[in-house]
Amino acid sequence: MNDGVRYYSMYGHVEKLAEEIKKGAASVEGVEATLWQVPETLSEEILGKMSAPTKSDVPIITSQDLAEADGFMFGFPTRFGMMSAQFKAFMDATGGLWRTQQLAGKPAGIFYSTGSQGGGQETTALTAITQLVHHGMIFVPIGYSFGAGMFEMEQVKGGSPYGAGTYAGDGSRMPSELELAQAFHQGKYFAGITKKLKTAA
Repeated sequence: MNDGVRYYSMYGHVEKLAEEIKKGAASVEGVEATLWQVPETLSEEILGKMSAPTKSDVPIITSQDLAEADGFMFGFPTRFGMMSAQFKAFMDATGGLWRTQQLAGKPAGIFYSTGSQGGGQETTALTAITQLVHHGMIFVPIGYSFGAGMFEMEQVKGGSPYGAGTYAGDGSRMPSELELAQAFHQGKYFAGITKKLKTAA
């Protein structure tokens, strides 16, 4: 069974969460988890002006590659309370899959990064769900399954019942240990549900 972790990350915050989600998913027996990046839409010149680091060597996915996975975790940074344009452009290219309903009935989860606490931790998730709905995918939130970590008040922590998350601040803050633990939990939780659905089919 294959769980695919698809993401876009400009400064590395979402990529750190994706790596932990992959580890969590791979910890479930019989699950193979793979990382894929969606294509960049900005030029090297613009990325340089934005001080974006060089992309990692994680493979670039095409929309047709989506059909191969049994479940999907989608990750992206927030732009004005919604998924980044790069990820939206990738989803916009899935019209052929939508027309043939190749993703219908497959589970999907989401994770994200925002610049601040009021920067869209929940609106990003809410607006992303529309992409899943039009494809007929089954949205799998983590709810409060992360336990006490969901109620942490002594330190800054991203994420919500919709999925794992982090706060990037001015870009210098990377995901905390608690945020990474939540991401690992989401990967494991999601893979367990995907496995149950695949086995029952």
